[in-house]
Amino acid sequence: MRTILALSALLAIAAPAWAADPSAIVEDTKGKVEVEFMDYLVPGRVLKLGANDELVLGYLRSCWRETIKGGTVTVGAEQSSVAGGAVRRDKVKCEGSKLKLTADQAAQSGVMVFRAPPKAGAATTPEVTIHGLSPVLDVKGGGKVTIARLDAAAPPMTFDVAAQQLARGSMYDLARDGRALAAGGTYRASVGNRQVVFRVDPNAQPGRAPVVGRLLRL
Repeated sequence: MRTILALSALLAIAAPAWAADPSAIVEDTKGKVEVEFMDYLVPGRVLKLGANDELVLGYLRSCWRETIKGGTVTVGAEQSSVAGGAVRRDKVKCEGSKLKLTADQAAQSGVMVFRAPPKAGAATTPEVTIHGLSPVLDVKGGGKVTIARLDAAAPPMTFDVAAQQLARGSMYDLARDGRALAAGGTYRASVGNRQVVFRVDPNAQPGRAPVVGRLLRL
């Protein structure tokens, strides 16, 4: 009986954390919108837009990219519900459920994700594919970033990301500073004790492609 009660208590504690997993990211806003560029949004979040306000959302799992103008927006798990406004949905290339949780998000959701610095013999199989030449890195707090190519000889790309360079304290867009990788290449990105191995789509384009297609969570 005590075991059942203890399990019930743990589930009660964990339930809100699971509900808080983000389903969408803000890719752009126009007008007086209460969220900002690169904000994560969770299902059930309600946003009220003025007639001329515009919001662009990228859904992390379904890969829908929504451009919404006006109305009341309710964030869903895979797409938004829009009342009194207009929405255009475009399917974009993204990895959906393959996107890794950050350490903080993993702790909140009850899922443990381990990140370790590269070692001799470390895995070189890509965990995810990005669909733009310039990834968006979710690197809360910043730090020294190293992006090393694994499938060809090339000098690593190493640079420091200061906190003031991050959008929402977490997001760094390589396109902002004109940094680009090679189409078709396999890379390891690392910062501190976190890393991810990824592949660049052979058809990836330069510049600011949809965020959900370029997002790497370290």
